[in-house]
Amino acid sequence: MAEPTDTFDDFLPEALRLRAAAPLVDIGANLTHESFARDLSAVLGRARAANVTTLILTGTDREHAEQAVAMARQYTEAGLALYATAGVHPHDASRWDAGLASAMADLHRQPEVVAVGECGLDFNRNFSTPAEQERAFEAQLDLAANSGKPLFVHERDAGHRMREMLHAWRDDISDAVVHCFTADRDTLFGYLDLDLHIGLTGWLCDERRGHHLRELVGEIPLDRLMVETDCPYLLPRNLPAKLKGRRHEPALLPWIVREIAHWRGIAEETLASATSDNARAFFRLPATPQPIHLEN
Repeated sequence: MAEPTDTFDDFLPEALRLRAAAPLVDIGANLTHESFARDLSAVLGRARAANVTTLILTGTDREHAEQAVAMARQYTEAGLALYATAGVHPHDASRWDAGLASAMADLHRQPEVVAVGECGLDFNRNFSTPAEQERAFEAQLDLAANSGKPLFVHERDAGHRMREMLHAWRDDISDAVVHCFTADRDTLFGYLDLDLHIGLTGWLCDERRGHHLRELVGEIPLDRLMVETDCPYLLPRNLPAKLKGRRHEPALLPWIVREIAHWRGIAEETLASATSDNARAFFRLPATPQPIHLEN
């Protein structure tokens, strides 16, 4: 793979080239998705040009976690830092077995892996049964407790059970973030009562379903908030120009920051700095982006 550059191609229209007021950390980027295979170097170059300087690559199963680790090792350029998470998404919970548990434990020992997950509960689609999801999540809670690494949590339509399970493990795990939070006020405050972090995405920018979040963003303590694209998914619907293909990417994170800052009534730079500081502390990252140097 070629190293990222700051050279723009024509993928992003001029109107969408927004540079963040302070360096940003995208805590959830699915860059192992097949849609990035052909132009990953350009995607990373556009991210860096937008002042998105740190990317946490989401590992949703063994294959994608291993790919994320490899990607983080391969792209080691100053000014852009890549890290990975490693877990099994609740959609794939039915695949959980002893071999997968061992593979995940091995991945969590890698220096590029900064969190256990994406793992959790999704009672909306139930691609795996609720019982299978709870079994896999319980096992990954145990892995987080043993590794000391924070949790990167997925939850949809399962807030009550999620809070029950996290409450039982809260003294054993270090930190946890509920990524791509979209739930209601009661669920939010339940998570905050457990001292969890909250990740917000372009869902907030969707006029069809983001209205309730706009009323809640000011309720999230600034020191518990982080931002993410969850790309290639959840492209903001209120961008000022059309994007061909409608694939989301990290270079668009400043637009999400702008939207959150607007609804909180604070400066974009204040929000950018706070969320990045939170992410670096949460994932135990260096204060400024540094490349990972592998031992021979």
